[in-house]
Amino acid sequence: MSATATKKPAAKTATKKRATAKAPDAIAKLRIRVRAYEHKVLDASVKQIMDTALRYDAVVQGPTPLPTDIKKYTVNRSSFVHKNAREQFEMRVHKRLVDILSPSPKLIEALTNLSLPSGVNIDVKMV
Repeated sequence: MSATATKKPAAKTATKKRATAKAPDAIAKLRIRVRAYEHKVLDASVKQIMDTALRYDAVVQGPTPLPTDIKKYTVNRSSFVHKNAREQFEMRVHKRLVDILSPSPKLIEALTNLSLPSGVNIDVKMV
């Protein structure tokens, strides 16, 4: 065999350009994660947030239900002899996600002054 017959063709490399930075004309988005132990209180809080956002003519995406976190605990009923007698408890954390596109300063101020029931945790993030 000759030297030219044993050579393999060179592998082609991908030359795709990846966008590493965000586009300058990207729309600001307010991402609100709401968490609570009771789903009825959570839904009422999300409705209150949505009503406030719609009052200021904002574009709202959601509420999107996120997976419920379930924490389970097993406890012995007796402290000494009856090792097989156990009780199981669980805590459920319900979550919702609301996105508000291009929020105005008045809307942000209204959301910070919003009074929500106790037991509702809110995380607000600008994306």
